[in-house]
Amino acid sequence: MSGHSHWSTIKYKKAAADAKRGKLFSKLARAISAAARQGGDPNFNARLRSAIDQARAAGLPKDNIERAVKRGSGGAGGEELTEVTYEAYGPGGVAMLIDCITDNANRTLPEVRKIVEQYGGKTGSAGTVAWLFKRKGLFSVSKDAVDEDSIMMLALDAGAEDVRVEGDVYEIITPMDAFGAVREALVGAGLAPSVAELSYIADNELEPETGIQTRALRLMSALEDHDDVQNVYANFSPTAEAVAGLEEK
Repeated sequence: MSGHSHWSTIKYKKAAADAKRGKLFSKLARAISAAARQGGDPNFNARLRSAIDQARAAGLPKDNIERAVKRGSGGAGGEELTEVTYEAYGPGGVAMLIDCITDNANRTLPEVRKIVEQYGGKTGSAGTVAWLFKRKGLFSVSKDAVDEDSIMMLALDAGAEDVRVEGDVYEIITPMDAFGAVREALVGAGLAPSVAELSYIADNELEPETGIQTRALRLMSALEDHDDVQNVYANFSPTAEAVAGLEEK
């Protein structure tokens, strides 16, 4: 099956390609500000490093990134933001975690619930599906950039826990505390990851049929179109066929 990083790549390309760049920039700035609450130096804050890397990859201007860091670390005023994660089951019993950053959680929850139900899912209470996932670092590197033995040795020596061949990329999974070291090792070797993020990865994945996967992806895409939704994680890895079905009109 295609890896976790495949959906991350697809969703950012989609946002950049379908005239939603302004919304994407706003979400990325919010993510930086929220992460900066835990410390404004990305060298000592893996979550902030991940948020900045994603913002740079999407083309968020340097000044915007710096302002977002300053807002989050207390250097400037801004909206009061709350981080909340909702849990749901989607089509075919696919488990989903829905990460949000909002200025009004009382507004966001019913709106998220409505989207989930419109696409055949159901929201649950805290703990419904969270136990199925673990917080991990996730990188994706093109197979054209390096051979398998070299990337395996480099990543594992830096603290990664797994390196997988997924289609045309290597997918690197790391513990939270090794995210920065693995990133530095990749960059130091001249390998620019197409995905570099902190993610929720399921301990065990479902393998739903293609039609169910496409329905689940449509729900995930609809959720991520919401202004307050930052990321949606699910316990399956979409196949190329399922993604193609999502893109069909």
